[in-house]
Amino acid sequence: MSDDMLADAAKPQRGIQSLDNTGQLLGALVDAGQPLSLGELARAAGMVPAKAFPHLVSLQKIGLISRNADGDFQAGTLGLELGLIALQRLSPTREAEPEVIALAHATGLSVAMAVQGPLGPTVIRLEESARPQHVSLRVGTVLSMVNTAIGRVVAAHLPDDLLADALAQDAIRMAGTAFDGALPSGYLERLRGIRAGGIDHAVSRPVPGIDTLAAPVFDHTGALALVVAVMGSSGSFDSRLDSDTAHVVRQAARRLSWRFGASGATPA
Repeated sequence: MSDDMLADAAKPQRGIQSLDNTGQLLGALVDAGQPLSLGELARAAGMVPAKAFPHLVSLQKIGLISRNADGDFQAGTLGLELGLIALQRLSPTREAEPEVIALAHATGLSVAMAVQGPLGPTVIRLEESARPQHVSLRVGTVLSMVNTAIGRVVAAHLPDDLLADALAQDAIRMAGTAFDGALPSGYLERLRGIRAGGIDHAVSRPVPGIDTLAAPVFDHTGALALVVAVMGSSGSFDSRLDSDTAHVVRQAARRLSWRFGASGATPA
């Protein structure tokens, strides 16, 4: 590289002011972690609504943001797809790929992998069963923390303050519940059971006729890295928490936790 090129690289780079402003709005929406009205979003980005609105219109046109039924701004289809790309590049998700495929082959069931994304528990990988099954999931599906096994496993490992905020947004997720501040009956006990047993199940919910078994995978810090789950038609496998299939799912999750350096995890 020439001296002139090095000198140019060292100079402060000028950007496009309008794009910088657009970036401020996107950053404010990400920081909020929930839909915002025009006024709220503009205020968070440090600008007046009249200045923010044209930027938001452009962002909406290209799909980086969208508006919900209340007219509030939230992540759009393109924004979610870009987020999924970033999530999929995380090393735990890449490392888990062989285990997901092996689990699908071992059980003959569909296998999903999910992580806690910006909008909640998000499916980032789906290995379909060789047997046709209508599981109504696809990559990018955001799942309820109340009414799905995958979502409850995520919820069981969230700090209390984050859990309360996450539950407040449950209505926007698949099979979500409108949260009025009161926890569903038995919900906290269910979460304690998940932490103790390392697994949860859903019988014919949220999709009628489809059962699920889901288990947590931890990283070297002890934090939840992802959730691995098997799904299949009700009656085609034993979805009880003490079943052979549940044992296989737990073992797969433990192997992944061991691979990611989780304390106390074993490869067996």
